[in-house]
Amino acid sequence: MRLDELRPAPGATKRRKKIGRGPGSGHGKTSGKGHKGQKARLGGGKAGGFEGGQMPLYRRIPKRGFMPYGGKTEYAVVNLKSLGGFPANAVVDPDALVAAGLIKRGDRARVKVLGEGDVAHALTVRAHAVSESARVKIAAKGGSVEVLGARGTGS
Repeated sequence: MRLDELRPAPGATKRRKKIGRGPGSGHGKTSGKGHKGQKARLGGGKAGGFEGGQMPLYRRIPKRGFMPYGGKTEYAVVNLKSLGGFPANAVVDPDALVAAGLIKRGDRARVKVLGEGDVAHALTVRAHAVSESARVKIAAKGGSVEVLGARGTGS
């Protein structure tokens, strides 16, 4: 078999409807657009969201909040109480959290550790963000905190 012998499966393709090719085609004269009117014109029809002059939904609903151009930074959140399964002096980084089933594999790029709960023993926590209360609790047990740079930024 050669490349020039390849063909789509029978019934896989359908011919385009040819309009405006004379009265014998069945789609001549008005080309399936009826007689006159807004929808018969070039570019005719109403804009998306148009409600006949009534105030459209996207303008009726109140607008709330502010989103900066860069967007919101979303973190995969892990609380200290979830870290009880790690042995003493273990390194807790995004890959270890994935292995423990605490976060999803796709959420490794941004991980934040929050201070809800307590740690049983010293841990080395490596995350992209750590709350102040979590820092204090980890340090109180003799552990350490390392803040990672965001993936893909080279830091």
